[in-house]
Amino acid sequence: MLAPLLVLGLLDCKKSDSGTTPIVVPPTPPPAATTFTNPLLPTGPDPWVYQKDGFYYYMHTTGVNLTLWKTAKMSELGSAVSKVIWTPPASGLNSHDVWAPEIHFLDGKWYVYFTAGPGNCCGGQRLWVLENASPDPTTGTWTEKGQIAVPGQDLWAIDGTILEQNGSRYLVWSGQEAGSDQQNIYVAQMSNPWTLTGQRTQLSHPQYAWELNGIPKVNEGPEVIQHAGKTYLTYSASHCSTDDYALGMLTASATANPLDASAWTKSVTPVFTKSAASNAYGPGHNGFFVSKDGQQNWLIYHANLQAGQGCGNARNPRMQLFTWNADGSPNFGAPVATGVALPRPGGE
Repeated sequence: MLAPLLVLGLLDCKKSDSGTTPIVVPPTPPPAATTFTNPLLPTGPDPWVYQKDGFYYYMHTTGVNLTLWKTAKMSELGSAVSKVIWTPPASGLNSHDVWAPEIHFLDGKWYVYFTAGPGNCCGGQRLWVLENASPDPTTGTWTEKGQIAVPGQDLWAIDGTILEQNGSRYLVWSGQEAGSDQQNIYVAQMSNPWTLTGQRTQLSHPQYAWELNGIPKVNEGPEVIQHAGKTYLTYSASHCSTDDYALGMLTASATANPLDASAWTKSVTPVFTKSAASNAYGPGHNGFFVSKDGQQNWLIYHANLQAGQGCGNARNPRMQLFTWNADGSPNFGAPVATGVALPRPGGE
């Protein structure tokens, strides 16, 4: 027989054990998403991406202002915070038709190159530049640096982008000759991020059948990617009102003088075209970016979901992985289908 005090002690011990705070097991978090689907946004003509310090800065044509998105993951662009960084004046030479903005980090500052005009749409379009010294372009003050143009010329110009080669910097854009509405690709050297020096060189004009759909005849939206000792300049050909808007490409040595037109070779066939099966009509006006892990190359571009949707806001941004051919040139493949789960860019 246990002594009474021992029995009481055992009872007290049991009571004390049962009164301890239960261990709470936290719920298992859902697994992180590993896929995304195109389109990235419901609308977004002329998409552009720039990567710096672990973030992607994204812009597209809104027509009425310059809006900047910031995201750590391009696959989550749809939930990224956006900010209007510039609103055009009510009147003046850059008050309307705000198109094709591109953000670049040059010489320790941010610059946005964009197209705008006085309100008569195509006839008055010119290239303009904004500057911001803040480390984060979604903060600080954006200052207008004015129009960027070839000295002594005042010609229609859109879709400016940057090419850096042989220690020099160049602006590449789509422009016209006086008295013509045909759009060609031009290049000129820059003395600073808002000033051109010397004359322009024409690098490409519409000439092959796949470049001649619609009116006017168009080469526009130039973009640059460099790989394996070569510089590749993609551009969009045929008018955006047609479903046959497509990407063409010029190639030069990475040590060539970009102002020497003979240094560039033009592909006789397009490098990226429409796909009805993928709901990609008029794919074009692209950009390039590298995945966060530095291992993948990605193409971003716009396309329409249906035939006949033309140049409006129905165009939406899409992205897809691309590879390199044996000769070092980019292989963009065909547009991937909308709504299909795709692996996120590496590092996301």
